[in-house]
Amino acid sequence: MGEQQDVQSRGYDPAFLGTELEPPSIDAGLLDDTVELNGSAVIPYTHFSLAVSKSRRFARWVAWNIDGGSIKRLSRQGSAFIKDSRIPEEFQNGDELYNGNRLDRGHIARRADLLWGPLPEAKRANDDSFFFTNIAPQMDDFNQSGKNGIWGRLEEAVFSDVDVQDLKVTAFGGPIFRDNDREYRGVPLPREYWKVLAYLERGALRSAAFLLTQNLNPLEALDLNEFRAFQVGISELEERTSLRFADPLRDDDGRTSLRAAGDRAPLESLADIRW
Repeated sequence: MGEQQDVQSRGYDPAFLGTELEPPSIDAGLLDDTVELNGSAVIPYTHFSLAVSKSRRFARWVAWNIDGGSIKRLSRQGSAFIKDSRIPEEFQNGDELYNGNRLDRGHIARRADLLWGPLPEAKRANDDSFFFTNIAPQMDDFNQSGKNGIWGRLEEAVFSDVDVQDLKVTAFGGPIFRDNDREYRGVPLPREYWKVLAYLERGALRSAAFLLTQNLNPLEALDLNEFRAFQVGISELEERTSLRFADPLRDDDGRTSLRAAGDRAPLESLADIRW
């Protein structure tokens, strides 16, 4: 990507679906741990925005819009992972975490989701997706699409299984930080990730929430079977993340009957998802 471009995007659009969906709000006790840019905790990029934890140096949440009707197919060739110069380097994890091990640089907002709109805009979104603020550590077997069956395909599944109005989806995602996360190279590595997909179906707002648990211990010998993806409720994600989601998403929570955390089975295939 060369030198970092000047990021001048309005970022995530809360009104993208016609229903106002503000990004998650962070628990008041965590606000001092959140990076601010120009007085705001919301940092914008092309088609997505995010909030960064100072202590963990990863995004606490990422919010992005997907316009399925104008998606472009662009090569990632020439796109380099880079730190965002607008943010102090001390609050970002970079190549020093990922070099020489099995950790992948995993996009939180998927690159493919962001490549829409006029071609110059799609190209800018492609470059923006590679900022380390949108990256979190994931084991190679988990992150590489050829080896993983469900987590990397949730967005395609909603378009395949649901009559998505205007082919538009709004998504939220991020890692879950725990005090006992295993430390590697001085960085606590998240063991869990979450994602929420929201869309309109016949004029009604619908959403689905998901949790992925990955066991990073031991780092050198991870069994693929240790990854588990679950469909969960918004209220459970709020408890796990210390975030509060937009009221319309919370109002839709419970539309499907989901078992309690101790009883439910992991998603074995995309057909197990309740849209």
